[in-house]
Amino acid sequence: MVYVVLRALLGQLQSRWVGAPVTFAEAFDPLVVKTFQFNLLIYWVVVSVSHAFSYYRQFQERALRASELEKRLTEARLQALQMQLNPHFLFNTLNAISSLMHQDVKAADRMLARLADLLRYTLDSTNAQEVPLRKELAFLDRYLDIERSRFGARLRVEKDVAPEALNVLVPNLMLQPLVENAIKHGVERKTREGLITLGARTVQGRLLIEVRDNGPGLGPEGLRREGIGLSNTRARLQQLYGADHRFELKTAAEGGLVVEIELPVQSRPVFPGG
Repeated sequence: MVYVVLRALLGQLQSRWVGAPVTFAEAFDPLVVKTFQFNLLIYWVVVSVSHAFSYYRQFQERALRASELEKRLTEARLQALQMQLNPHFLFNTLNAISSLMHQDVKAADRMLARLADLLRYTLDSTNAQEVPLRKELAFLDRYLDIERSRFGARLRVEKDVAPEALNVLVPNLMLQPLVENAIKHGVERKTREGLITLGARTVQGRLLIEVRDNGPGLGPEGLRREGIGLSNTRARLQQLYGADHRFELKTAAEGGLVVEIELPVQSRPVFPGG
């Protein structure tokens, strides 16, 4: 109707310019009759397009809200799993210190000092779900310093990490429970030297990590029950990567347990001094 009124006013002005003035009603009435059906069609097209855009915008907003809620839920689950892992690590270490206190007070004191450093490091990186592999290895070295105070020469760790794998992102605190499990099953139960081998390399856009010990392996019945460390790691990998990962435990041909992890390569740039 606004369009027809404007057309009628324009027609009235034009009639005065050509010297044959008409009234507004004379310009308006025939215009309404002649263009009513066409204008009604245009009106419904405009209404339909407007509703379509409005519906699409609402759909996008709902999808965005759903995505944000899913992301927050995943982050909450990961945070809960990480909070579960930290006390588990702390209690195990405190138990080790307690058992060592009656045998070697100086070694127990060194373990306490290193545990304090390790806890500070853990608190600084609590909110990070993924960290570069080099940072994860630095944390693991601090943990191994504590375990070496317990086992001394009985614990030997060898690393074979490709340089290109150091900047690949991995779950925070992923290696520590795997190495702890290897120590528990490959060193604690043996009187001879326990060897733990850690390897990491990238192959065709995938990060391959292997933690191997020279213990008894899984045995004929396999692993009867996964501890908190292994089950926690499995759950975190599932939350972070879904089906785009592999986590496998098996007995090596020469004996010992092998934990294999395959992850997509996601790198974080390294800045000078960072």
